[in-house]
Amino acid sequence: MVEWFFKDTMQLEDFLVKAKINTYASVGEGGERKLDDGGKEFVYEEGEWKYRDRYFGFSPFIGEEVVWKDGKVIWAMNYYGRVLSEKVSPEEIYQFLKKILRQVRAERPYRGPRQFKEGDFSYKNSNHGALEDFEGLEIILYQGSRIYELRYIGGIVK
Repeated sequence: MVEWFFKDTMQLEDFLVKAKINTYASVGEGGERKLDDGGKEFVYEEGEWKYRDRYFGFSPFIGEEVVWKDGKVIWAMNYYGRVLSEKVSPEEIYQFLKKILRQVRAERPYRGPRQFKEGDFSYKNSNHGALEDFEGLEIILYQGSRIYELRYIGGIVK
């Protein structure tokens, strides 16, 4: 385990919440910086902390979130997601997802809450582990049918 982990865990959790809310969850597609290699990225910085979310594709898509403290990589998460159905447009799904992701909390700073429902949409997020070593799956259902999924995995980097 990384030496800083125990004393800075709460700072890392709080920073992740701010970074996630202030990047994709607030701006979404179109608000990111387009990269020469075809990727897109969001960056958030605060003091000695830096967060980058870089991804490729639209559906399916793959990406990575990385956190640096004092210029050193300390935490990362990889993800792969896709729309599974044409019942609802990808744009509608991602609008719903952004609303969910703005509800990220420090005790589980990976994605959204465990469950959320609004109209015909519902969201479920299950994960195992803790900030230092975790994996999870989030799904969106429309009228009870699975229309989107994202798998994620990550933890402390040393």
